[in-house]
Amino acid sequence: MIELADMIRELREQLTAALTDGDGRMLRFELGPVEVEASVAVTREGGADAKVKLWVVDAGANGKYGHAETQRVTLTLTPKVVPPGGGVAETAMITGDEVDGEI
Repeated sequence: MIELADMIRELREQLTAALTDGDGRMLRFELGPVEVEASVAVTREGGADAKVKLWVVDAGANGKYGHAETQRVTLTLTPKVVPPGGGVAETAMITGDEVDGEI
């Protein structure tokens, strides 16, 4: 199992690689909302600073985690590109060079 945050981090890396790969290409894809659905095991760590963690469960592994509550989670993520140094985020586009009329 991996933490949900790690899954989202890897998704971000894969989308960034796709954006980079689009440089110099004639065919462009607008990157719209990304839907992610996963089975997660919810666990709680004991102690004074108790935390709840969400772990992505492999298909068919639901029965292995009897101590954890398993839930289905659907996330809709809207990717934004933030220019280096901050500034206003723009909707991400898998693209190459700027074309007239693009922002």
